[in-house]
Amino acid sequence: MSLNAERSYKMKLRDVENAFKYRRIPYPKRSVELIALLAISCTFFLFMHTNKLNSRLKEMEVKLQPSEFSALGLTGNHISGHDAGKHDDINTLHGTYNYLKSTGQMSSLNVRDLNNTRKAQMELVFFNRVPKVGSQTFMELLRRLSERNNFQFHRDAVQKVETIRLAEDQQQEMAEVISELPEPSVFIKHVCFTNFTKFNLPKPIYLNVVRDPVERVISWFYYVRAPWYFVERKAAFPDLPLPHPAWLKKDFETCVLNGDQECTYTQGVTVEGIGDHRRQSLFFCGHDYECTPFNTLGALERAKFAVEQQYAVVGVLEDLNTTLSVLEKYVPRFFEGVRDIYATSAEYLTKINKNNFKPPVSEHVKDIVRRNFTNEIEFYQFCRQRLHKQYLAAHLPQRIITDSAHLPGLIGN
Repeated sequence: MSLNAERSYKMKLRDVENAFKYRRIPYPKRSVELIALLAISCTFFLFMHTNKLNSRLKEMEVKLQPSEFSALGLTGNHISGHDAGKHDDINTLHGTYNYLKSTGQMSSLNVRDLNNTRKAQMELVFFNRVPKVGSQTFMELLRRLSERNNFQFHRDAVQKVETIRLAEDQQQEMAEVISELPEPSVFIKHVCFTNFTKFNLPKPIYLNVVRDPVERVISWFYYVRAPWYFVERKAAFPDLPLPHPAWLKKDFETCVLNGDQECTYTQGVTVEGIGDHRRQSLFFCGHDYECTPFNTLGALERAKFAVEQQYAVVGVLEDLNTTLSVLEKYVPRFFEGVRDIYATSAEYLTKINKNNFKPPVSEHVKDIVRRNFTNEIEFYQFCRQRLHKQYLAAHLPQRIITDSAHLPGLIGN
């Protein structure tokens, strides 16, 4: 082959390769439109089919629920008038049930796993009560139960300046005094969670109650401004100065909207003293300084850990019936008959410490406050879901037979 012929052959070969490399296979315009139409049609029909299936599942769930919830004793379980209102459905008893059922966790619920009462080393309830969560009502219930169930009732004396965070030596002194009480006993005090075993002392039965954190700070705001509050404080401590009239007249909505320091809840800020009751989680986190900054993740995780590992029951004010039922099931030595006592005296008990001077607060202002209470709200939701799990575990028919032996006893089960 001549040189020119060879060059001509190579150029043709290169042209062919380029043609294959950069070729475009033309599709008729109608074919492209047909493919697009088919894709849209498939998507639409798939959506309609999924939606139909979802509707059928919901219908089946509605049909199934009444008998199942009736069997568990869940119907009509909540007391009206207390509504958290701003949380997902999972934070209702029905919502927790549906969530656990849909995720296959109902079958794994176990009373023993949720029963920290069995870990107690003495017949002594330590109720380190959070302020403004209905703790006065629970104290009155315990006082009446002490007569019914034959245990001693003790509460800390009213103090001029109440300190909820204690130094380590003060913690030990308090724990020693409580440990020396005759068994069975109940001891009640506004104080942070205190680990008795840290001081080589027997572990008590830890109890507490929580409340929607925003509703709680509103309640506290008006509680410390109530006329009868100052009458009681002045009678107990005559040398206490009276507050300024302008402070007494302050209302919560104006306080929030004007950015008043008293109603400004800033992430990570620490305000020590009796006036800073915004940190509900502090009563579970403990006495360490790391627990004091407001709405922090570290304090949240410590508080959750204490609830899960230490507390027999953490009740919820908005779920009072559930709380009383769980207390009766998980701490029967002290709370047997609590629902009967509440039922016969509900009208009186719900009025204890009720503040008739508290005006309504708009949802708009509550929403403003909630934005800064993210971790406090999460802690509240965590406690509420745990309470629901305890209730469900204790009321599952198949669990009552296998686990009821762990409920009546108190020590060593």
